[in-house]
Amino acid sequence: MNGPESRMPSFAAAFRVWLKIGLLSFGGPAGQIALLHKEVVDQRHWIGERRFLHALSFCNLLPGPEAQQLATYLGWLMHGVKGGLAAGIIFVIPGAVVMLALSLIYALAGHVPVIDAMFFGLKSAVLVFVIEALLRIGRRALKGRIAWALAGAGFVALFFFHVPFPAVVLTAGAIGWFLPDHFSHAGHGQARHDGPALIDAVLAADPGRTARQAAMARRAGAVAAVLWLAPVATLMLTTGGTFADIAFFFSKMAVVTIGGAYAVLAYVAQDAVEAYHWLAPAEMLAGLGLAETTPGPLILVLQFVGFLAGFRAPGGLTGVPGGIVGAILTLWVTFAPCFVFVFLGAPLIERLASNQALSGALAAVTAAVVGVVGNLAVWFALHVVFHDHVPLRAGPVSVDLPVLLSVDLAALALAAVAALCLFRLKLGVLKTLGLTAALGVAVRLAVG
Repeated sequence: MNGPESRMPSFAAAFRVWLKIGLLSFGGPAGQIALLHKEVVDQRHWIGERRFLHALSFCNLLPGPEAQQLATYLGWLMHGVKGGLAAGIIFVIPGAVVMLALSLIYALAGHVPVIDAMFFGLKSAVLVFVIEALLRIGRRALKGRIAWALAGAGFVALFFFHVPFPAVVLTAGAIGWFLPDHFSHAGHGQARHDGPALIDAVLAADPGRTARQAAMARRAGAVAAVLWLAPVATLMLTTGGTFADIAFFFSKMAVVTIGGAYAVLAYVAQDAVEAYHWLAPAEMLAGLGLAETTPGPLILVLQFVGFLAGFRAPGGLTGVPGGIVGAILTLWVTFAPCFVFVFLGAPLIERLASNQALSGALAAVTAAVVGVVGNLAVWFALHVVFHDHVPLRAGPVSVDLPVLLSVDLAALALAAVAALCLFRLKLGVLKTLGLTAALGVAVRLAVG
């Protein structure tokens, strides 16, 4: 058998790639999407450029962690429901294990200097990964003046005016819907390879493939919805208390937080800190810092919050056992909805892939997302390289400017080393992270 299907990677080969991505997916959504693109589009040529961006645009419209949902979507395209489950779950598990360990250390011992130093080095490298993602996605997605204008407008709206992320992407989608001729092919060209990507070749030879996968995907989405909501309803109707609050609160977060982890923070900081009193504001920031420097979705900061809520729960289940239950429950109700959204939505998106208006809308969203990634890159750079910031308020404009004298020269130097490793020496993600982590420990021990 020599058709395209025979050249598709095996499930085992794909599993190894999803595991690699799960272990190395540092840098928040921008860095994770960049790593996904590098592995499945650039290096292995499993997914074509157009289809990757099409899936990314859809996932950016969903509530929850867009990078994890993108991995689930791509896994489903390649190997059906089992592929989507494998990609989505493995994307989360390594970071969740690390975050649970760090939450235990934080709750029992406070900060550990060596771990803080290692993460200091990793954070400096992550800044470079985010910049690389911005360059890579922008180079492929911005074709034409309107696409560039949308990217710039998205950046300005988010960075200077703090316009809600959903408003940015929905506005871009509406523009693309009504002006599809300006977007339907923008940024969706084939990457520079010989011939089409493997999945594109398979679908060209067998156009009904995704339609046959759709029924199973819809069933999987329905099952995921039951598995998500049944524990929530059971806890709320039977036990009540902290764990019922955790289940309900984070289920609500899973469906209202379009825009990823940064959109989540505003809701969590207001309710988890001020209403439920699960943790202090400084602890919320500490959790974000841990999540930013561990693999997996940045939204794993919620696991830290759930751990502390369970750890401090009044009643019988408290301390470490309560923290572990709180963390696992938070993970469940945060990520189970992601499989509901993807398995129910991806077949429809694939079926309508040839619809010009929808293609234009999704391509316009991709262009706006370049501005979103640019906003994340600048935000991350300001907080990695500078210790202090001063707010600037002028009418509707609101921005935090860095205090130049507060520059962290060590972080800047480590970021420069990471840039040299990635852009000039081409060392790859793993070697770059290992080197900067080791240098981070060396720098902190030398000055501490």
